[in-house]
Amino acid sequence: MIWIRNGRVIDPASGRDEKADVWLAEGRIVKIIASGSRREGEMTGGLPSETGRELQVIDAKGLTVAPGLVDVHVHFRDPGLTYKEDIQTGSKAAARGGFTTVVCMANTKPVVDNPETLGYVLEEGKKTGIHVLSCAAVSRGFQGKELTDMEGLLKAGAAGFTDDGSPLMDGEFVRAAMKEAARLGAVLSFHEEDKSYIKENGINHGAISEALGIYGSPAVAEESLVARDCELALETGAVIDVQHISSGGAVDIVRRAKGRGAHVWAEVTPHHIALTEEAVLKYGTLAKMNPPLRTAGDRDKLIEGLKDGTIDMIATDHAPHSPQEKAKPLTEAPSGILGLETALAVSLTKLVKPGHLTLCQLMEKMSLNPARLYKLDCGRLQEGAPGDIVIFDENREWTVSEFASKSRNSPFLGEMLTGKVMYTICGGKVVWMN
Repeated sequence: MIWIRNGRVIDPASGRDEKADVWLAEGRIVKIIASGSRREGEMTGGLPSETGRELQVIDAKGLTVAPGLVDVHVHFRDPGLTYKEDIQTGSKAAARGGFTTVVCMANTKPVVDNPETLGYVLEEGKKTGIHVLSCAAVSRGFQGKELTDMEGLLKAGAAGFTDDGSPLMDGEFVRAAMKEAARLGAVLSFHEEDKSYIKENGINHGAISEALGIYGSPAVAEESLVARDCELALETGAVIDVQHISSGGAVDIVRRAKGRGAHVWAEVTPHHIALTEEAVLKYGTLAKMNPPLRTAGDRDKLIEGLKDGTIDMIATDHAPHSPQEKAKPLTEAPSGILGLETALAVSLTKLVKPGHLTLCQLMEKMSLNPARLYKLDCGRLQEGAPGDIVIFDENREWTVSEFASKSRNSPFLGEMLTGKVMYTICGGKVVWMN
């Protein structure tokens, strides 16, 4: 049993925000009692001793107690690319960042397009201490030509479907995928970048790319596919997730589609909120990702999208790469950065501290809504809910200096952030303690 005392308890599902005590037993939340209430006195004198179980007490005075974070977009590179990351190290990074549930992408080697590879990921995930889920591929071999056996993969445990990393360019194929997903009640997540508009990926086409003497990736590459897939979602009734949205124009397109009744969700990364295209000049390849960091105007629209509900989720797109890969020239290095261990702090620093979101709203974006997308039993801090909890100090300043991840490809390395994870509890067990 765990007794969490004197914390500020945040539950985005009910809007609860008060000082309270939380009791966990047998992997679930058994009681939440407001501090100073009559029931609190009864519990402190009764329940722990009556159970006869060993009691772990966590003093959360001055700390925030919230549902464990849920990330619908991570790359653990396992199987096949484990020199960058593996399921064990990725899960340690997740726990350190306050995440109790993650959804892995399918672009491994081999691709997760069959029950055997999916089964490997899920079985390895069970060894980690957190909940590791996985999407399967939309297309066989990520070729964008032949649908995978979605029904069979769902039965094998797939959380949803995505060819993330390989945008699907054939509109009729995407329509067929959406029809099948709608029939099955499955979620499709899309990497929205039309490669025909891109000359060098990972860098925004604009003032910075021109200064560097390259063309880069224009916003229209993203916006064109977002528009297509929003229309197809409206036609087919499919539930889709627009992954790592970066363009203000794309936010406008998603907003209009939602207003017309499309079942469109959208996610944004912390780094697209925190940084703009100028970061490439400072951090080089550590600020290279797909889609790229865009302008300050785009960033403002992303924040507005979070505030008005157009953007439902904050997801990390945790994408480890080796130092040797990131040391290559800008146009040759792979795109992507780490995200799990800095996501909460970056979001607190850039969204909560400036007043863009409340703590409760942030937890909605980082726990409740991601759980709702995949219909998971988590993301809420209520009696009877799973004992998946993050405890953090929203005011603690710290300098990013090390990672549990195998990789170090983060522009936040050496930066000071505000907000530190102190405990991560998954299934009623402490899996990370600062």
